[in-house]
Amino acid sequence: MWGLRSYLKPYLKFMILAPIFMMMEVFFDLLQPTLAAHIVDFGIVDRSFSVIERTGFTMLAVAGLGLVTGVLCNVFASRASQNFGADIREALFTKVQTFSFENVDTFKSGSIMTRMTSDVVQVQNLLQLGLQGLVRAPSLLIGSVVMALIINLRLGLILLGTLIVLIAVLVVLIRFSTPIFSTVQSKLDAVNTRIQENLAGIRVVKAFVRTGYETRRFREVNLEYTQVSIRAARFIALNSPVVTLIMNACLVTVLLYGGNQVSIGSVQAGDLVAFVNYVVQVLSSLIMVSALLMNVSQAGVSAKRIQEVLATRPHIEDAAPQKGLSLPGRQVKLSQVCFSYNGSSDPKDLVLQNINIEAGRGETVAIIGATGSGKTSLVQLLPRLYDVTSGSIQMDGQDIRGLPLLELRRRIGMILQESFLFTGTIRDNIAFGKPEATQAEVEDAAKTAQAHDFISRLPGGYDTMLGQKGVNLSGGQKQRISIARALLVKPPILIMDDSMSALDSKTERQLRSALSHVMKDTITFLIAQRISSVVDAQEILVIDEGAVAGRGTHEELMKSCGVYQEIYRSQFGKQEVPYVG
Repeated sequence: MWGLRSYLKPYLKFMILAPIFMMMEVFFDLLQPTLAAHIVDFGIVDRSFSVIERTGFTMLAVAGLGLVTGVLCNVFASRASQNFGADIREALFTKVQTFSFENVDTFKSGSIMTRMTSDVVQVQNLLQLGLQGLVRAPSLLIGSVVMALIINLRLGLILLGTLIVLIAVLVVLIRFSTPIFSTVQSKLDAVNTRIQENLAGIRVVKAFVRTGYETRRFREVNLEYTQVSIRAARFIALNSPVVTLIMNACLVTVLLYGGNQVSIGSVQAGDLVAFVNYVVQVLSSLIMVSALLMNVSQAGVSAKRIQEVLATRPHIEDAAPQKGLSLPGRQVKLSQVCFSYNGSSDPKDLVLQNINIEAGRGETVAIIGATGSGKTSLVQLLPRLYDVTSGSIQMDGQDIRGLPLLELRRRIGMILQESFLFTGTIRDNIAFGKPEATQAEVEDAAKTAQAHDFISRLPGGYDTMLGQKGVNLSGGQKQRISIARALLVKPPILIMDDSMSALDSKTERQLRSALSHVMKDTITFLIAQRISSVVDAQEILVIDEGAVAGRGTHEELMKSCGVYQEIYRSQFGKQEVPYVG
Protein backbone atom coordinates (compact mmCIF):
# COMPACT_ATOMS: atom_id res chain seq x y z
CA MET A 1 0.00 0.00 0.00
CA TRP A 2 2.85 2.38 0.76
CA GLY A 3 3.84 2.38 -2.90
CA LEU A 4 0.40 3.77 -3.79
CA ARG A 5 0.60 6.69 -1.34
CA SER A 6 0.92 9.28 -4.12
CA TYR A 7 -2.70 8.54 -5.10
CA LEU A 8 -3.81 9.48 -1.57
CA LYS A 9 -2.41 13.02 -1.60
CA PRO A 10 -5.38 14.68 -3.37
CA TYR A 11 -7.70 13.34 -0.66
CA LEU A 12 -5.53 14.10 2.37
CA LYS A 13 -8.20 16.43 3.76
CA PHE A 14 -10.79 13.64 3.84
CA MET A 15 -8.23 11.24 5.30
CA ILE A 16 -7.59 13.63 8.19
CA LEU A 17 -11.23 14.46 8.88
CA ALA A 18 -12.42 10.82 8.86
CA PRO A 19 -10.11 9.65 11.71
CA ILE A 20 -10.82 12.80 13.73
CA PHE A 21 -14.55 12.13 13.68
CA MET A 22 -13.95 8.43 14.36
CA MET A 23 -11.87 9.23 17.45
CA MET A 24 -14.67 11.51 18.63
CA GLU A 25 -17.11 8.62 18.21
CA VAL A 26 -14.77 6.35 20.20
CA PHE A 27 -14.55 8.97 22.96
CA PHE A 28 -18.35 9.06 23.26
CA ASP A 29 -18.48 5.22 23.26
CA LEU A 30 -15.93 5.08 26.08
CA LEU A 31 -18.07 7.38 28.21
CA GLN A 32 -21.04 5.02 28.18
CA PRO A 33 -19.76 2.32 30.62
CA THR A 34 -18.66 5.01 33.12
CA LEU A 35 -22.08 6.64 32.93
CA ALA A 36 -23.70 3.22 33.37
CA ALA A 37 -21.57 2.62 36.48
CA HIS A 38 -22.69 6.00 37.83
CA ILE A 39 -26.35 4.95 37.43
CA VAL A 40 -25.72 1.67 39.26
CA ASP A 41 -23.71 3.10 42.14
CA PHE A 42 -25.55 6.36 42.72
CA GLY A 43 -28.96 5.77 41.16
CA ILE A 44 -29.97 2.15 41.64
CA VAL A 45 -28.06 1.44 44.86
CA ASP A 46 -29.09 4.77 46.44
CA ARG A 47 -32.57 4.54 44.86
CA SER A 48 -32.24 8.04 43.41
CA PHE A 49 -34.54 8.34 40.38
CA SER A 50 -33.28 11.86 39.60
CA VAL A 51 -29.73 10.51 39.17
CA ILE A 52 -31.01 7.71 36.90
CA GLU A 53 -33.08 10.19 34.86
CA ARG A 54 -30.33 12.81 34.55
CA THR A 55 -27.58 10.30 33.71
CA GLY A 56 -29.90 8.43 31.33
CA PHE A 57 -30.54 11.59 29.27
CA THR A 58 -26.80 12.28 29.28
CA MET A 59 -26.19 8.79 27.85
CA LEU A 60 -28.78 9.44 25.12
CA ALA A 61 -27.09 12.72 24.21
CA VAL A 62 -23.67 11.05 24.13
CA ALA A 63 -25.07 8.26 21.93
CA GLY A 64 -26.53 10.87 19.55
CA LEU A 65 -23.20 12.67 19.27
CA GLY A 66 -21.52 9.31 18.62
CA LEU A 67 -23.99 8.64 15.81
CA VAL A 68 -23.36 12.02 14.14
CA THR A 69 -19.57 11.74 14.33
CA GLY A 70 -19.73 8.13 13.05
CA VAL A 71 -21.79 9.16 10.02
CA LEU A 72 -19.42 12.03 9.23
CA CYS A 73 -16.45 9.65 9.47
CA ASN A 74 -18.15 7.28 7.03
CA VAL A 75 -18.87 10.11 4.57
CA PHE A 76 -15.27 11.33 4.47
CA ALA A 77 -13.81 7.81 4.42
CA SER A 78 -16.08 6.89 1.48
CA ARG A 79 -15.08 9.96 -0.51
CA ALA A 80 -11.38 9.27 0.04
CA SER A 81 -11.54 5.54 -0.74
CA GLN A 82 -13.83 5.76 -3.79
CA ASN A 83 -11.76 8.51 -5.40
CA PHE A 84 -8.56 6.67 -4.51
CA GLY A 85 -9.85 3.53 -6.25
CA ALA A 86 -11.01 5.50 -9.30
CA ASP A 87 -7.59 7.17 -9.66
CA ILE A 88 -5.74 3.85 -9.43
CA ARG A 89 -8.03 2.28 -12.05
CA GLU A 90 -7.41 5.22 -14.36
CA ALA A 91 -3.66 5.04 -13.73
CA LEU A 92 -3.67 1.32 -14.54
CA PHE A 93 -5.71 1.86 -17.70
CA THR A 94 -3.42 4.69 -18.82
CA LYS A 95 -0.35 2.58 -18.09
CA VAL A 96 -1.69 -0.37 -20.06
CA GLN A 97 -2.22 1.94 -23.06
CA THR A 98 1.55 2.51 -23.11
CA PHE A 99 2.30 -1.23 -23.09
CA SER A 100 3.80 -2.90 -26.09
CA PHE A 101 2.39 -6.20 -27.28
CA GLU A 102 5.25 -7.87 -25.40
CA ASN A 103 4.09 -6.32 -22.12
CA VAL A 104 0.50 -7.43 -22.70
CA ASP A 105 1.69 -10.94 -23.58
CA THR A 106 3.71 -11.03 -20.34
CA PHE A 107 0.80 -10.14 -18.04
CA LYS A 108 -2.02 -11.76 -20.04
CA SER A 109 -5.28 -9.86 -20.52
CA GLY A 110 -7.11 -11.86 -17.82
CA SER A 111 -4.51 -10.91 -15.22
CA ILE A 112 -4.66 -7.24 -16.22
CA MET A 113 -8.45 -7.33 -15.86
CA THR A 114 -8.18 -8.86 -12.37
CA ARG A 115 -5.67 -6.22 -11.29
CA MET A 116 -7.86 -3.39 -12.58
CA THR A 117 -11.00 -4.72 -10.90
CA SER A 118 -10.64 -7.19 -8.03
CA ASP A 119 -7.24 -5.95 -6.82
CA VAL A 120 -8.29 -2.29 -6.94
CA VAL A 121 -11.45 -3.12 -4.98
CA GLN A 122 -9.31 -4.83 -2.32
CA VAL A 123 -7.07 -1.78 -1.71
CA GLN A 124 -10.05 0.57 -2.00
CA ASN A 125 -11.96 -1.38 0.66
CA LEU A 126 -8.90 -1.44 2.90
CA LEU A 127 -8.68 2.34 2.80
CA GLN A 128 -12.40 2.63 3.57
CA LEU A 129 -12.15 0.19 6.48
CA GLY A 130 -8.82 1.62 7.55
CA LEU A 131 -10.13 5.15 7.96
CA GLN A 132 -12.92 3.71 10.07
CA GLY A 133 -11.96 0.39 11.62
CA LEU A 134 -8.20 0.84 11.85
CA VAL A 135 -8.84 4.06 13.76
CA ARG A 136 -11.86 2.91 15.73
CA ALA A 137 -10.62 -0.55 16.74
CA PRO A 138 -7.19 0.44 18.15
CA SER A 139 -8.59 3.60 19.77
CA LEU A 140 -11.45 1.66 21.36
CA LEU A 141 -9.07 -1.13 22.37
CA ILE A 142 -6.50 1.15 24.00
CA GLY A 143 -9.15 3.38 25.57
CA SER A 144 -11.05 0.42 27.02
CA VAL A 145 -7.87 -1.15 28.46
CA VAL A 146 -6.83 2.17 30.03
CA MET A 147 -10.28 2.72 31.54
CA ALA A 148 -10.34 -0.91 32.80
CA LEU A 149 -6.94 -0.45 34.46
CA ILE A 150 -8.14 2.76 36.10
CA ILE A 151 -11.21 0.99 37.53
CA ASN A 152 -9.28 -2.00 38.92
CA LEU A 153 -5.62 -2.83 38.35
CA ARG A 154 -5.87 -6.57 39.13
CA LEU A 155 -8.81 -7.11 36.79
CA GLY A 156 -6.95 -5.03 34.21
CA LEU A 157 -3.92 -7.35 34.38
CA ILE A 158 -6.19 -10.30 33.51
CA LEU A 159 -7.30 -8.37 30.45
CA LEU A 160 -3.70 -7.52 29.45
CA GLY A 161 -2.65 -11.17 29.70
CA THR A 162 -5.52 -12.17 27.46
CA LEU A 163 -4.51 -9.53 24.86
CA ILE A 164 -0.95 -10.89 24.67
CA VAL A 165 -2.29 -14.39 23.90
CA LEU A 166 -4.64 -12.99 21.24
CA ILE A 167 -1.91 -10.98 19.52
CA ALA A 168 0.28 -14.10 19.27
CA VAL A 169 -2.59 -16.07 17.71
CA LEU A 170 -3.35 -13.32 15.15
CA VAL A 171 0.31 -13.04 14.12
CA VAL A 172 0.40 -16.77 13.38
CA LEU A 173 -2.84 -16.64 11.36
CA ILE A 174 -1.66 -13.70 9.25
CA ARG A 175 1.75 -15.23 8.63
CA PHE A 176 0.20 -18.37 7.15
CA SER A 177 -2.65 -16.64 5.29
CA THR A 178 -0.67 -14.07 3.23
CA PRO A 179 0.83 -16.60 0.74
CA ILE A 180 -2.60 -18.18 0.29
CA PHE A 181 -4.18 -14.81 -0.58
CA SER A 182 -1.48 -14.34 -3.23
CA THR A 183 -2.35 -17.72 -4.73
CA VAL A 184 -6.07 -16.83 -4.69
CA GLN A 185 -5.47 -13.78 -6.90
CA SER A 186 -3.28 -15.81 -9.29
CA LYS A 187 -5.98 -18.44 -9.66
CA LEU A 188 -8.55 -15.70 -10.24
CA ASP A 189 -6.32 -14.45 -13.07
CA ALA A 190 -6.54 -17.90 -14.67
CA VAL A 191 -10.35 -17.97 -14.35
CA ASN A 192 -10.70 -14.52 -15.95
CA THR A 193 -8.30 -15.42 -18.76
CA ARG A 194 -10.25 -18.60 -19.55
CA ILE A 195 -13.56 -16.69 -19.55
CA GLN A 196 -12.21 -13.98 -21.86
CA GLU A 197 -10.73 -16.54 -24.23
CA ASN A 198 -13.99 -18.47 -24.40
CA LEU A 199 -16.14 -15.39 -25.00
CA ALA A 200 -13.78 -14.15 -27.72
CA GLY A 201 -13.94 -17.51 -29.50
CA ILE A 202 -17.52 -18.50 -28.70
CA ARG A 203 -18.46 -18.83 -32.38
CA VAL A 204 -15.56 -21.20 -33.02
CA VAL A 205 -16.50 -23.22 -29.94
CA LYS A 206 -20.08 -23.62 -31.13
CA ALA A 207 -19.10 -24.24 -34.75
CA PHE A 208 -16.84 -27.14 -33.78
CA VAL A 209 -19.22 -28.40 -31.08
CA ARG A 210 -16.57 -27.99 -28.37
CA THR A 211 -18.82 -26.65 -25.63
CA GLY A 212 -18.22 -29.71 -23.48
CA TYR A 213 -14.47 -29.48 -23.88
CA GLU A 214 -14.44 -25.77 -23.01
CA THR A 215 -16.68 -26.42 -20.02
CA ARG A 216 -14.21 -29.03 -18.73
CA ARG A 217 -11.30 -26.61 -19.19
CA PHE A 218 -13.16 -23.94 -17.28
CA ARG A 219 -14.18 -26.42 -14.60
CA GLU A 220 -10.49 -27.22 -14.00
CA VAL A 221 -9.39 -23.63 -13.38
CA ASN A 222 -12.58 -22.83 -11.50
CA LEU A 223 -12.05 -25.83 -9.22
CA GLU A 224 -8.46 -24.77 -8.52
CA TYR A 225 -9.67 -21.26 -7.66
CA THR A 226 -12.44 -22.65 -5.45
CA GLN A 227 -10.09 -24.94 -3.55
CA VAL A 228 -7.60 -22.16 -2.84
CA SER A 229 -10.41 -19.78 -1.89
CA ILE A 230 -11.74 -22.35 0.59
CA ARG A 231 -8.28 -22.61 2.15
CA ALA A 232 -8.16 -18.82 2.48
CA ALA A 233 -11.70 -18.76 3.87
CA ARG A 234 -10.69 -21.22 6.58
CA PHE A 235 -8.14 -18.78 7.93
CA ILE A 236 -10.66 -15.94 7.79
CA ALA A 237 -13.27 -18.15 9.49
CA LEU A 238 -10.85 -18.97 12.34
CA ASN A 239 -10.51 -15.30 13.32
CA SER A 240 -13.80 -14.52 14.93
CA PRO A 241 -14.32 -17.84 16.80
CA VAL A 242 -10.77 -17.83 18.21
CA VAL A 243 -11.01 -14.22 19.36
CA THR A 244 -14.48 -14.77 20.83
CA LEU A 245 -13.41 -17.94 22.65
CA ILE A 246 -10.39 -16.32 24.28
CA MET A 247 -12.26 -13.12 25.21
CA ASN A 248 -15.23 -15.06 26.63
CA ALA A 249 -12.79 -17.02 28.78
CA CYS A 250 -11.41 -13.67 29.92
CA LEU A 251 -14.95 -12.41 30.63
CA VAL A 252 -15.78 -15.49 32.72
CA THR A 253 -12.55 -15.06 34.69
CA VAL A 254 -13.33 -11.37 35.29
CA LEU A 255 -16.88 -12.15 36.47
CA LEU A 256 -15.69 -14.90 38.83
CA TYR A 257 -12.87 -12.84 40.30
CA GLY A 258 -14.79 -9.54 40.20
CA GLY A 259 -17.93 -11.06 41.72
CA ASN A 260 -15.85 -12.39 44.58
CA GLN A 261 -14.34 -8.93 45.08
CA VAL A 262 -17.81 -7.33 45.11
CA SER A 263 -19.01 -9.86 47.71
CA ILE A 264 -16.18 -8.91 50.08
CA GLY A 265 -16.63 -5.19 49.39
CA SER A 266 -13.29 -4.60 47.60
CA VAL A 267 -15.00 -3.56 44.35
CA GLN A 268 -18.23 -1.62 43.85
CA ALA A 269 -20.95 -3.28 41.78
CA GLY A 270 -21.04 -0.33 39.37
CA ASP A 271 -17.29 -0.61 38.74
CA LEU A 272 -17.69 -4.31 37.90
CA VAL A 273 -20.52 -3.47 35.48
CA ALA A 274 -18.35 -0.79 33.83
CA PHE A 275 -15.36 -3.18 33.69
CA VAL A 276 -17.46 -5.89 32.02
CA ASN A 277 -18.68 -3.32 29.47
CA TYR A 278 -15.08 -2.38 28.71
CA VAL A 279 -14.18 -6.04 28.27
CA VAL A 280 -17.06 -6.37 25.79
CA GLN A 281 -15.76 -3.30 23.93
CA VAL A 282 -12.30 -4.85 23.85
CA LEU A 283 -13.86 -8.03 22.45
CA SER A 284 -15.68 -6.16 19.68
CA SER A 285 -12.58 -4.12 18.81
CA LEU A 286 -10.43 -7.27 18.68
CA ILE A 287 -12.87 -9.00 16.34
CA MET A 288 -12.73 -5.89 14.19
CA VAL A 289 -8.91 -5.78 14.33
CA SER A 290 -8.57 -9.46 13.40
CA ALA A 291 -10.87 -9.01 10.40
CA LEU A 292 -9.00 -5.86 9.37
CA LEU A 293 -5.64 -7.59 9.62
CA MET A 294 -6.90 -10.25 7.24
CA ASN A 295 -8.03 -7.45 4.91
CA VAL A 296 -4.58 -5.88 5.24
CA SER A 297 -3.02 -9.19 4.24
CA GLN A 298 -5.29 -9.52 1.20
CA ALA A 299 -4.92 -5.88 0.18
CA GLY A 300 -1.15 -6.11 0.58
CA VAL A 301 -1.05 -8.82 -2.06
CA SER A 302 -3.35 -6.79 -4.33
CA ALA A 303 -1.31 -3.62 -3.85
CA LYS A 304 1.84 -5.49 -4.85
CA ARG A 305 0.15 -6.78 -8.01
CA ILE A 306 -1.06 -3.28 -8.88
CA GLN A 307 2.41 -1.84 -8.38
CA GLU A 308 3.87 -4.52 -10.65
CA VAL A 309 1.79 -3.09 -13.50
CA LEU A 310 2.45 0.56 -12.65
CA ALA A 311 6.20 -0.05 -12.29
CA THR A 312 6.53 -1.98 -15.55
CA ARG A 313 8.53 -0.21 -18.19
CA PRO A 314 7.10 -0.58 -21.69
CA HIS A 315 9.37 -2.69 -23.87
CA ILE A 316 8.85 -0.06 -26.56
CA GLU A 317 10.47 3.06 -25.12
CA ASP A 318 9.09 6.30 -26.52
CA ALA A 319 11.48 8.93 -27.81
CA ALA A 320 11.39 12.49 -26.53
CA PRO A 321 9.19 14.98 -28.46
CA GLN A 322 11.04 16.83 -31.19
CA LYS A 323 10.33 20.39 -32.22
CA GLY A 324 10.14 21.06 -35.93
CA LEU A 325 10.21 17.36 -36.80
CA SER A 326 10.19 16.80 -40.57
CA LEU A 327 8.61 13.45 -41.29
CA PRO A 328 6.56 13.49 -44.52
CA GLY A 329 6.59 9.69 -44.79
CA ARG A 330 7.97 9.60 -48.32
CA GLN A 331 10.46 6.78 -47.88
CA VAL A 332 10.71 3.62 -45.79
CA LYS A 333 13.79 1.44 -45.58
CA LEU A 334 14.35 -1.85 -43.74
CA SER A 335 17.99 -2.90 -43.43
CA GLN A 336 19.06 -6.38 -42.29
CA VAL A 337 16.01 -6.66 -40.03
CA CYS A 338 15.87 -9.67 -37.73
CA PHE A 339 13.14 -10.26 -35.16
CA SER A 340 12.17 -12.74 -32.45
CA TYR A 341 9.31 -12.47 -29.97
CA ASN A 342 11.52 -13.27 -26.99
CA GLY A 343 14.29 -10.84 -27.99
CA SER A 344 16.77 -13.64 -28.64
CA SER A 345 19.23 -13.44 -31.55
CA ASP A 346 19.51 -17.21 -31.71
CA PRO A 347 18.66 -18.27 -35.29
CA LYS A 348 16.22 -20.93 -34.03
CA ASP A 349 14.19 -18.20 -32.25
CA LEU A 350 14.15 -15.69 -35.10
CA VAL A 351 10.80 -15.18 -36.81
CA LEU A 352 12.35 -12.86 -39.42
CA GLN A 353 15.91 -12.95 -40.75
CA ASN A 354 17.85 -10.35 -42.72
CA ILE A 355 14.89 -8.56 -44.32
CA ASN A 356 15.75 -5.68 -46.65
CA ILE A 357 13.02 -3.49 -48.17
CA GLU A 358 13.04 0.01 -49.63
CA ALA A 359 9.86 1.76 -50.74
CA GLY A 360 9.18 5.30 -51.86
CA ARG A 361 6.19 7.55 -52.37
CA GLY A 362 3.45 5.99 -54.50
CA GLU A 363 4.99 2.51 -54.44
CA THR A 364 3.26 -0.70 -53.38
CA VAL A 365 5.25 -3.49 -51.78
CA ALA A 366 3.27 -6.71 -51.73
CA ILE A 367 4.22 -9.41 -49.24
CA ILE A 368 3.13 -12.97 -49.89
CA GLY A 369 3.95 -16.30 -48.29
CA ALA A 370 2.56 -19.31 -46.54
CA THR A 371 0.66 -19.02 -43.27
CA GLY A 372 3.13 -18.55 -40.41
CA SER A 373 5.94 -17.35 -42.64
CA GLY A 374 6.28 -14.03 -40.78
CA LYS A 375 4.32 -11.60 -42.96
CA THR A 376 2.24 -10.03 -40.17
CA SER A 377 5.24 -9.96 -37.83
CA LEU A 378 7.11 -7.94 -40.45
CA VAL A 379 4.54 -5.17 -40.87
CA GLN A 380 4.00 -4.93 -37.09
CA LEU A 381 7.58 -3.67 -36.84
CA LEU A 382 6.86 -0.55 -38.93
CA PRO A 383 4.65 1.26 -36.34
CA ARG A 384 6.81 -0.23 -33.54
CA LEU A 385 4.18 -2.55 -32.16
CA TYR A 386 7.31 -4.63 -31.65
CA ASP A 387 10.94 -3.55 -31.92
CA VAL A 388 13.44 -5.20 -34.23
CA THR A 389 15.88 -7.60 -32.57
CA SER A 390 18.66 -6.43 -34.87
CA GLY A 391 18.95 -4.27 -37.95
CA SER A 392 17.06 -1.02 -38.44
CA ILE A 393 13.94 0.51 -39.93
CA GLN A 394 14.14 4.07 -41.23
CA MET A 395 11.47 6.55 -42.23
CA ASP A 396 12.70 9.49 -44.28
CA GLY A 397 16.25 8.59 -43.29
CA GLN A 398 15.55 8.53 -39.54
CA ASP A 399 15.62 5.40 -37.39
CA ILE A 400 12.07 4.92 -36.15
CA ARG A 401 13.38 4.07 -32.65
CA GLY A 402 14.44 7.70 -32.35
CA LEU A 403 11.02 9.06 -33.38
CA PRO A 404 8.19 9.89 -30.95
CA LEU A 405 5.63 7.09 -31.18
CA LEU A 406 2.77 9.57 -31.61
CA GLU A 407 4.42 11.16 -34.65
CA LEU A 408 5.43 7.81 -36.13
CA ARG A 409 2.01 6.17 -35.80
CA ARG A 410 0.18 9.24 -37.08
CA ARG A 411 1.88 8.64 -40.42
CA ILE A 412 0.92 4.98 -40.65
CA GLY A 413 -2.55 3.64 -41.33
CA MET A 414 -3.11 0.00 -40.42
CA ILE A 415 -5.85 -2.28 -41.63
CA LEU A 416 -5.42 -5.34 -39.48
CA GLN A 417 -5.96 -8.97 -40.39
CA GLU A 418 -8.78 -9.15 -37.83
CA SER A 419 -11.33 -6.40 -38.42
CA PHE A 420 -12.01 -5.07 -34.94
CA LEU A 421 -14.95 -2.70 -34.56
CA PHE A 422 -16.01 -0.93 -31.39
CA THR A 423 -19.48 -0.76 -29.89
CA GLY A 424 -21.00 2.46 -31.25
CA THR A 425 -22.25 3.85 -34.54
CA ILE A 426 -20.72 3.08 -37.92
CA ARG A 427 -19.76 6.73 -38.20
CA ASP A 428 -17.92 6.61 -34.88
CA ASN A 429 -15.98 3.55 -36.03
CA ILE A 430 -14.95 5.09 -39.36
CA ALA A 431 -13.97 8.36 -37.65
CA PHE A 432 -12.10 6.58 -34.85
CA GLY A 433 -8.73 7.96 -35.97
CA LYS A 434 -10.14 11.39 -36.81
CA PRO A 435 -13.08 12.22 -34.51
CA GLU A 436 -13.42 15.74 -35.92
CA ALA A 437 -14.06 14.45 -39.46
CA THR A 438 -17.10 15.85 -41.25
CA GLN A 439 -19.90 13.63 -42.52
CA ALA A 440 -18.72 14.27 -46.10
CA GLU A 441 -15.21 13.04 -45.25
CA VAL A 442 -16.62 9.93 -43.59
CA GLU A 443 -18.79 9.16 -46.62
CA ASP A 444 -15.91 9.74 -49.06
CA ALA A 445 -13.76 7.24 -47.17
CA ALA A 446 -16.65 4.76 -47.09
CA LYS A 447 -17.21 5.16 -50.84
CA THR A 448 -13.55 4.45 -51.56
CA ALA A 449 -13.72 1.38 -49.30
CA GLN A 450 -16.86 0.19 -51.17
CA ALA A 451 -18.83 0.44 -47.93
CA HIS A 452 -21.15 3.38 -48.65
CA ASP A 453 -23.77 1.37 -50.55
CA PHE A 454 -24.38 -1.26 -47.88
CA ILE A 455 -24.24 1.35 -45.09
CA SER A 456 -26.89 3.44 -46.88
CA ARG A 457 -29.17 0.40 -47.07
CA LEU A 458 -29.09 -0.08 -43.31
CA PRO A 459 -32.09 1.37 -41.40
CA GLY A 460 -29.92 3.79 -39.43
CA GLY A 461 -27.37 4.46 -42.16
CA TYR A 462 -24.16 5.82 -40.66
CA ASP A 463 -25.90 6.10 -37.28
CA THR A 464 -26.53 2.34 -37.13
CA MET A 465 -25.37 1.01 -33.77
CA LEU A 466 -22.90 -1.85 -33.94
CA GLY A 467 -22.76 -4.62 -31.37
CA GLN A 468 -19.58 -5.72 -29.66
CA LYS A 469 -16.86 -6.30 -32.29
CA GLY A 470 -19.41 -5.43 -35.00
CA VAL A 471 -21.28 -8.68 -34.44
CA ASN A 472 -24.26 -7.51 -36.55
CA LEU A 473 -22.14 -7.16 -39.73
CA SER A 474 -20.66 -9.74 -42.07
CA GLY A 475 -16.91 -10.32 -42.32
CA GLY A 476 -16.67 -8.45 -45.61
CA GLN A 477 -18.67 -5.49 -44.29
CA LYS A 478 -16.43 -5.25 -41.23
CA GLN A 479 -13.33 -5.31 -43.43
CA ARG A 480 -14.64 -2.47 -45.59
CA ILE A 481 -15.43 -0.32 -42.55
CA SER A 482 -11.91 -1.03 -41.24
CA ILE A 483 -10.47 0.05 -44.59
CA ALA A 484 -12.57 3.25 -44.53
CA ARG A 485 -11.29 3.96 -41.00
CA ALA A 486 -7.68 3.83 -42.21
CA LEU A 487 -8.34 5.82 -45.40
CA LEU A 488 -10.05 8.66 -43.52
CA VAL A 489 -6.83 9.75 -41.82
CA LYS A 490 -5.05 9.84 -45.22
CA PRO A 491 -1.79 8.36 -43.97
CA PRO A 492 1.37 8.65 -46.09
CA ILE A 493 2.05 4.96 -45.31
CA LEU A 494 -0.68 2.32 -45.46
CA ILE A 495 -0.40 -1.26 -44.20
CA MET A 496 -3.04 -3.69 -45.44
CA ASP A 497 -2.66 -6.98 -43.59
CA ASP A 498 -4.69 -9.46 -45.61
CA SER A 499 -7.52 -6.97 -45.27
CA MET A 500 -9.43 -8.07 -48.39
CA SER A 501 -9.61 -11.77 -47.56
CA ALA A 502 -13.37 -11.64 -46.85
CA LEU A 503 -14.25 -9.72 -50.04
CA ASP A 504 -15.56 -11.32 -53.18
CA SER A 505 -13.54 -10.88 -56.38
CA LYS A 506 -15.82 -8.18 -57.80
CA THR A 507 -15.74 -6.03 -54.64
CA GLU A 508 -11.98 -6.50 -54.34
CA ARG A 509 -11.53 -5.39 -57.95
CA GLN A 510 -13.63 -2.26 -57.35
CA LEU A 511 -11.79 -1.51 -54.11
CA ARG A 512 -8.33 -1.85 -55.67
CA SER A 513 -9.37 0.39 -58.54
CA ALA A 514 -10.61 3.08 -56.10
CA LEU A 515 -7.47 2.78 -53.98
CA SER A 516 -5.22 3.26 -57.01
CA HIS A 517 -6.71 6.75 -57.48
CA VAL A 518 -6.84 8.04 -53.89
CA MET A 519 -3.61 6.42 -52.66
CA LYS A 520 -1.34 7.23 -55.60
CA ASP A 521 1.06 9.20 -53.34
CA THR A 522 0.99 6.62 -50.53
CA ILE A 523 3.56 3.96 -49.67
CA THR A 524 1.52 0.77 -49.41
CA PHE A 525 2.53 -2.50 -47.79
CA LEU A 526 0.07 -5.12 -48.95
CA ILE A 527 -0.09 -8.56 -47.33
CA ALA A 528 -2.20 -11.01 -49.26
CA GLN A 529 -2.81 -14.73 -49.62
CA ARG A 530 -4.07 -14.51 -53.19
CA ILE A 531 -1.64 -13.90 -56.03
CA SER A 532 -4.42 -12.13 -57.94
CA SER A 533 -4.29 -9.38 -55.29
CA VAL A 534 -0.58 -8.60 -55.74
CA VAL A 535 0.20 -8.96 -59.46
CA ASP A 536 0.21 -5.21 -60.12
CA ALA A 537 2.53 -4.30 -57.20
CA GLN A 538 5.81 -2.60 -58.11
CA GLU A 539 7.59 -5.16 -55.95
CA ILE A 540 6.44 -8.48 -54.55
CA LEU A 541 8.33 -9.90 -51.59
CA VAL A 542 8.05 -13.65 -51.08
CA ILE A 543 8.56 -14.67 -47.43
CA ASP A 544 9.30 -18.27 -46.54
CA GLU A 545 10.06 -19.32 -42.97
CA GLY A 546 11.00 -15.77 -42.00
CA ALA A 547 13.46 -15.13 -44.83
CA VAL A 548 13.13 -13.52 -48.26
CA ALA A 549 12.74 -16.32 -50.80
CA GLY A 550 12.32 -13.98 -53.75
CA ARG A 551 11.53 -10.45 -54.84
CA GLY A 552 10.47 -8.74 -58.03
CA THR A 553 7.43 -8.33 -60.21
CA HIS A 554 4.93 -11.10 -60.87
CA GLU A 555 6.56 -11.95 -64.19
CA GLU A 556 10.07 -12.01 -62.69
CA LEU A 557 9.03 -14.25 -59.80
CA MET A 558 7.23 -16.68 -62.10
CA LYS A 559 10.58 -17.25 -63.80
CA SER A 560 12.94 -17.20 -60.81
CA CYS A 561 11.18 -18.06 -57.50
CA GLY A 562 10.17 -21.66 -56.78
CA VAL A 563 8.15 -20.72 -53.68
CA TYR A 564 6.12 -18.17 -55.67
CA GLN A 565 5.56 -20.69 -58.47
CA GLU A 566 4.32 -23.23 -55.94
CA ILE A 567 1.84 -20.70 -54.48
CA TYR A 568 0.70 -19.88 -58.00
CA ARG A 569 0.11 -23.52 -58.93
CA SER A 570 -1.81 -24.15 -55.68
CA GLN A 571 -4.24 -21.35 -56.59
CA PHE A 572 -4.52 -21.47 -60.38
CA GLY A 573 -2.99 -24.72 -61.61
CA LYS A 574 -1.72 -23.95 -65.09
CA GLN A 575 -4.20 -21.14 -65.76
CA GLU A 576 -3.03 -17.60 -66.35
CA VAL A 577 -3.58 -15.43 -63.29
CA PRO A 578 -6.64 -13.14 -63.62
CA TYR A 579 -5.63 -9.48 -63.53
CA VAL A 580 -7.50 -7.38 -60.96
CA GLY A 581 -5.85 -4.02 -61.34
